[in-house]
Amino acid sequence: MTVPFAPARLLFGGDYNPEQWPREVWAEDMALMRRAGVNTVTIGVFSWAAIEPREGEFDAGWLDDVVALLDAHEIGFFLATPTASPPPWFTRAHPDAMPVRPDGTRLSHGSRDTYAISAPAYRQAARRVARFLAERYGAHPRLRGWHVHNEYGTVDHGPHAAVAFRRWLEKRHGSLEALNAAWNTAFWSQRYDDWDEILPPCATQYLHNPAQAVDFKRFCSDEMLAAFAEQRDEIRAAGPTAPITTNFMLPTWNHLDQWGWSDHLDLVSVDHYLDTPGPDGEAHVAYGADLTRSWGGGPWLLMEQSAAGIRDGARQAVKDPDRMIRNSLGYVARGSQGALFFQWRASAGGSETWHSAMVPHAGPRSRTFEGVVELGALLDHLQEVAAPPHDGRVVEADVAVLWDADGWWSLETPHLPNDDLDYATEVRATHRALWRAGVAVDFVRTGADVARYRVLFVPTLMAVDSDTVAWLTRYVEAGGHLVVGRFTGVADEHQRVVPGGYPGRLRDLLGVRVTEHVPLAPDESQELSDGSTVVQWTERMDPPRAEVLATYSAGTLAGSPAVTRRSAGAGTATYVSAGLTQESLDRFVAALLARHGVRPVLPGAVGTGVEAIRRRGAAGTYLFLLHHGDRAVRVAGPGHDLVSDAPTEPGIVVPAGGYAVVREAPGATWSVTTL
Repeated sequence: MTVPFAPARLLFGGDYNPEQWPREVWAEDMALMRRAGVNTVTIGVFSWAAIEPREGEFDAGWLDDVVALLDAHEIGFFLATPTASPPPWFTRAHPDAMPVRPDGTRLSHGSRDTYAISAPAYRQAARRVARFLAERYGAHPRLRGWHVHNEYGTVDHGPHAAVAFRRWLEKRHGSLEALNAAWNTAFWSQRYDDWDEILPPCATQYLHNPAQAVDFKRFCSDEMLAAFAEQRDEIRAAGPTAPITTNFMLPTWNHLDQWGWSDHLDLVSVDHYLDTPGPDGEAHVAYGADLTRSWGGGPWLLMEQSAAGIRDGARQAVKDPDRMIRNSLGYVARGSQGALFFQWRASAGGSETWHSAMVPHAGPRSRTFEGVVELGALLDHLQEVAAPPHDGRVVEADVAVLWDADGWWSLETPHLPNDDLDYATEVRATHRALWRAGVAVDFVRTGADVARYRVLFVPTLMAVDSDTVAWLTRYVEAGGHLVVGRFTGVADEHQRVVPGGYPGRLRDLLGVRVTEHVPLAPDESQELSDGSTVVQWTERMDPPRAEVLATYSAGTLAGSPAVTRRSAGAGTATYVSAGLTQESLDRFVAALLARHGVRPVLPGAVGTGVEAIRRRGAAGTYLFLLHHGDRAVRVAGPGHDLVSDAPTEPGIVVPAGGYAVVREAPGATWSVTTL
């Protein structure tokens, strides 16, 4: 993203699928959208069969009518290319273009995402429908942007993928000799003497080669990006200039290198769904919002969220309207240029019949829709927030966390010292500790400009290349404070262990030499000398060339270093060799932040249940106060609350479950009192 996404107002609405309903419902939709203050919808996401009922034959009369209806009601739209869900005729005409699972099973039509991303027939059909839509609607004045595809992430292990994977490998490695060295194929007699011998990591007798597995994940991300780029280029060739995006997804799996993808997007957008009905859901909102803003480097867009449901295992837990509103404000506070949902009207049938929607099955006489109306009016009061600052940086953070897709994929390779070590879990635990400490957080990629951050966390990063080592070293020597977690730097970018002791390439920077990983059983824990409790992972290290901050208190590691800190240049590098429990990590992070002068956004709010986020705008700063606790608080300081339209200097009361958005006076200081 090169130019900050700056709509004239915060966008509000969601996926609109009128093709699921008779036309008399469309008129009701328009009336309800006006009542709710909807100003933006996304259309066409799963409409391929309706737009192109037969191969090469288009019928968009119904879509013309939808666009005209939206135009008449002054509602803007994102137009999706419907390529995430090919129609039945495509399956029948091109059975080879269906995805193949690792076990060799070729999938058939009957769901969404039934395509092999490398299949020429699929790529051609996707380009064709994208070009048709661009030529027909690209100049429409209500077009807010292009929503290419939907949640890229379908992985194919079939013959088309095999051919494309070999091409990708030849480009990456250059020669079979280089590939054999990178993959260490001398082990288990895996040496390749012909490119055609190489397959995707399909089902096999035992363990896959980890370097092959990670390379395949890199390939899949690049192949999906190439498919996206083809559609983007078709749209641009037809003349439209509206911003182009595709909606990332943030579940418990990851098939994309979002940093690399973001370089090709005009707008970074995400679909984000809470993964717990408990209080950690609010930390999850912050995590998803901080991550997406960081990928985009500025304003972004929440493309989907749930209006009233939270999937919790086998049940659909209820998301109350006040929580939905606070969550939506949480995304906006962290840079989203609006709050969109899946979907506008709950489907009467189909695979996601019970997915919640802005208009539920019960209709507008419901808590859900009343909450939607309240949110629409609230966002209308906050329009000035949408104008970003000149530099596009909508949140100012002193702390950063490294987020790396390769790091995720490396820990998905099997047979590690402890397979329970999970990348997303570790990164989220670090972010959660920072969220609880009340500080603003950015995520960064390897090699990024990190000079402005006082503290940089690397929760875990198994495989590290020489450029990353040099980058981290420069950061520390220039005065930064680096915090590195366990099982980091032990291998190179090809998953080959760096000999001589762990953490491999980071031994010199951290001043430690680990000789043995000592994973703990699921029911085991240990104490450290500073009172911390550790689980899952411990390490045995030689006497370090660094200051020892904490030691193991019992067992065979009693007295051995557990947490160390080494000075290098003007900065420091801290190494945490053990798996701290969340409570211990919270204490460790809070103490470290205080040591390095990192202050909460609103110091008095920490521990009260009030989440404070400061969003930068073109005309100043806005302090978002989201109360997730159970006791009202009084907040006082110079400014004006846009929610209540009241001055804040005398103090405003934020009730439990409530919220405020304050336009701050320059240099404002704040007091917080629990009532």
